[in-house]
Amino acid sequence: MKMNRFVVAAFFAFALLLAVSAFAGTGSKDSPAPAVTATSGGSTQDEDMRLEGEKRFRANCGRCHMAPPKFAPRMVATIVRHMRVRANITDEDRRQILRYMAQ
Repeated sequence: MKMNRFVVAAFFAFALLLAVSAFAGTGSKDSPAPAVTATSGGSTQDEDMRLEGEKRFRANCGRCHMAPPKFAPRMVATIVRHMRVRANITDEDRRQILRYMAQ
């Protein structure tokens, strides 16, 4: 019984940590989004994939969230997996968003 309470408490603490980190540093919601510029250093395919991921992030996640600071790839995968269920994100969108956020 105590173990179940511990697991539930740990889950809520982790969820709270994710929520706080998602809103930390987001600034004002009224501020304009940063302009997307192409870089000359990467390949065109990588740049296209990044832009597609950013486009899908803005379409699916940007309604509620600004682009978060960079997280570790494992943390990004966990966040995207949880938000996929909540926001009804398709599997293809999930892959593109994950690529964008993990870069």
